[in-house]
Amino acid sequence: MKRLFKNNGLSIVLLFLFVVFWIAQSVAGFHVYNNEQELHGGPLLSYNKYLSSGHFWQATGENWESEFLQMGFYVILTTFLFQRGSAESNDPDEAEELAAKRRRRRGSWLYRNSLSLAFLGLFMLAFIVHALGGLRESNQERSEHGQPAESMGEFLSGSEFWFQSFQNWQSEFLAVLSIVVLSIFLRQEGSPESKDVEEPNSKTGS
Repeated sequence: MKRLFKNNGLSIVLLFLFVVFWIAQSVAGFHVYNNEQELHGGPLLSYNKYLSSGHFWQATGENWESEFLQMGFYVILTTFLFQRGSAESNDPDEAEELAAKRRRRRGSWLYRNSLSLAFLGLFMLAFIVHALGGLRESNQERSEHGQPAESMGEFLSGSEFWFQSFQNWQSEFLAVLSIVVLSIFLRQEGSPESKDVEEPNSKTGS
């Protein structure tokens, strides 16, 4: 067990934190939803019913979507764009060598690009979860106000869905921009996401 944790500690802890905070989100969202229902005289949900509600899955898909979009784009952009001095970038002085190495690579295109494709596939899955959850939540609200249900096309052509998406997308790219730029000047001893403490700011790559 000790060896398992030593070899996989990062993924185990990240998975644990994900589960803890997802459960915390569901509990907090459950109370928010029922508080709103009480204010508007609507029916309350049990916790189990809430877990299948549009309110829960809209919020979940909305956040997953932005994370996977950010990671997918970041993986792709760092293959041909550079930031001198950043621990998160390839060295621009090695651009021609890197390009030549890519041209010499053998193996299928699918495997050579599998990481970015996986992230973009997860983004599309999360996008669908967000859309389905958002449509369900929107139609429940419309029903409570005596309005007819929307189709998926009508929902996606409205501003609410895209407001939810864009507010998350912009924050994710701001976070990536922050680590790209801050890693030029700042250090975190022992982290592979940082340059060595003794390296100059001009050093590019970790």
